[in-house]
Amino acid sequence: MDIVIRPYEDKDLPEMTALWNQIVLEGNAFPQETCLDSMTGQSFFAEQSFAAVAEDTAAKKLCGLYILHPNNVGRCGHICNASYAVSAECRGHHIGERLVNHCLTQGKKLGFRILQFNAVVATNTSARRLYERLGFQQLGVIPGGFLMKDGHYEDICPYYHLL
Repeated sequence: MDIVIRPYEDKDLPEMTALWNQIVLEGNAFPQETCLDSMTGQSFFAEQSFAAVAEDTAAKKLCGLYILHPNNVGRCGHICNASYAVSAECRGHHIGERLVNHCLTQGKKLGFRILQFNAVVATNTSARRLYERLGFQQLGVIPGGFLMKDGHYEDICPYYHLL
């Protein structure tokens, strides 16, 4: 794999939408329950402060993406939030780590001071290990904060990282 992380382009939207929807349908990480279509996907990615893709340039396909946006407004507008997606067939190749590191740099460039994750599912141990290895601090546990696809509730663990 020859992975390049870059800002998304309009030509990426069909693959980005499909990848986003893959995570939504897995039902164990993103809070969204509804998939994007070509119209809502275009609007969704365009309204982010920054959106990037991880492209395997050898295979000429996207294997990951992230979105970055404010977590709040006004006096808390310096805190950003992000979501990451790595395609099922590309997991285990440290693409998520590269996306998070790129996002930390980009967030700082955009003037944010803190990156906060509101709802990391407690059972998402690979993401939690990555965040902790990269210096994120866990803020606590919200019992039963995430409704899993099968209908049961899992705890969520908010995290933050100073930029």
